[in-house]
Amino acid sequence: MSHLISTSILNADFSNLQKALEMINTSEADWFHLDIMDGVFVPNISFGPPIVEQIKKHAKKLLDVHLMIVEPDKYIERFKESGAGYLTVHYEACTHLHRTIQNIKSLGIKAGVALNPHTPVELLKEIIQDIDLVLIMTVEPGFGGQTFIQHSYNKIVRLKNMIKETGSSALIEVDGGVDLSNTRLLVDSGVDVLVVGSFIFRSTNPQDTITKLKLA
Repeated sequence: MSHLISTSILNADFSNLQKALEMINTSEADWFHLDIMDGVFVPNISFGPPIVEQIKKHAKKLLDVHLMIVEPDKYIERFKESGAGYLTVHYEACTHLHRTIQNIKSLGIKAGVALNPHTPVELLKEIIQDIDLVLIMTVEPGFGGQTFIQHSYNKIVRLKNMIKETGSSALIEVDGGVDLSNTRLLVDSGVDVLVVGSFIFRSTNPQDTITKLKLA
């Protein structure tokens, strides 16, 4: 499988969000990445289900929803109703992770688990076969435009080996500091899905940038 591009709309111009969505629709991007932040789990606030519903009305590609919130179990059904195709929760926010994953999958959507930079991938060994996606945060969660954490490569390789050893079909996704300088190395390390936001939306030609990321 060629690597996928999940375009993070957090860096888009929200005063003209429909234009950004249409750009992604007609680009070679594969998914829309939606960061949901509550100001508690991470020191920032973004948007909730009502905005996701509006995005769904215009999006022609899968919604990759990343919950950076406390008590995600309370909102799983609501985000499913809003149009999530993948719903990713944080390992650090879930007391009963297996139950949370099963709740997500029971609604007919894909379940992901995100790991903060300090959280080792080995903590997922007992549940990796139940997960559809593992999101490795390659910056501290909460803000866009941060510098990529270099030791993430080793973490990705360890996760890829775990997936192979257990026979899991989980995809590996990375989020934070992704650009053309590290895309190929990330893919070679085992990454399946690249979340890219600021690098796309700050470029002079976002569609061309997405194409270059796909071809890298």
